[in-house]
Amino acid sequence: MKIAFVGKGGSGKTTLSSLFIRHLAAARIPVIAVDADINQHLASALGLDEEAAGALPAMGHELALIKDYLRGSNPRIASAETMIKTTPPGEGSRLLRIREENPVYAACARPVKLEDGADVRIMVTGPFTESDLGVACYHSKVGAVELCLNHLVDGRDEYVVVDMTAGSDSFASGMFTRFDMTFLVAEPTRKGIAVYRQYKEYARDFGVSLRVVGNKVQGPDDLAFLRDEAGDDLLVTVGHSDWVRAMEKGRPHRFDALEPANRQALRTLHETADDSYERRDWHRYTRQMVHFHLKNAESWGNAKTGADLAAQVDPAFSLEERLAKITPQPV
Repeated sequence: MKIAFVGKGGSGKTTLSSLFIRHLAAARIPVIAVDADINQHLASALGLDEEAAGALPAMGHELALIKDYLRGSNPRIASAETMIKTTPPGEGSRLLRIREENPVYAACARPVKLEDGADVRIMVTGPFTESDLGVACYHSKVGAVELCLNHLVDGRDEYVVVDMTAGSDSFASGMFTRFDMTFLVAEPTRKGIAVYRQYKEYARDFGVSLRVVGNKVQGPDDLAFLRDEAGDDLLVTVGHSDWVRAMEKGRPHRFDALEPANRQALRTLHETADDSYERRDWHRYTRQMVHFHLKNAESWGNAKTGADLAAQVDPAFSLEERLAKITPQPV
């Protein structure tokens, strides 16, 4: 299962994504957490101190390794240098599973031990650095995440949870179509709802499963506002949490001490995500992957690589078939 958390900056999407990751880990469900936000705070929200969070390897720095591994023996890809963020897998490509060890995870993923003894693996795109200022686009950094998601075969009982960049910036790449469920975290404000409406409009033609999680809801008036504005898209709401406040102070309690209402909200998110697996459409997933690859190839990829990137598309390749055939490796 691939799950995205999106929303306006400051809406609490990183906090909500970290709580959802903790919920899955507490149930001993395999989960990989990915921080794809320009503001890298997911590791801290999962309990790492500033030094440990800053020492996490950036996926963008390992892009050459990622490309070389995923390319495998695919004859349609002449070299790792001709791969771009949208390059789709084909016959001979190496695929990723959540419950396995591989060179990509060895280079980019690190374990995080949570307070209740559960653990997750975290991967981060890496923050903007001084050398990036004025010369780099942040979306070039999340290309490594998109490439990995395009090569991932995952089942219902395993999760990748991605904390996406804020607002409509998620639409600067095709990555917004890579998820079984997108949870949009919205505050009960006009700005929060404006981001929801914009996201829904942009995603409308791509079959994106979108549900709204109301955050910072303080009473019936806030709830009524979100219901009026989001309608049936409003899935659940979350209010004040002393547990979260303690965690943000660096004094986390055991996860089972989270308030019952908030634990129930996380169960609702889990059930909704799980139900979305029944609607997974591998054919649409593949079609969208190819659509964005051809679009990027024509726009800039062919010129940058000096290759005809349309030739990388393998029309006979099916991720769904590979999911059925590949046996998960032990972690």
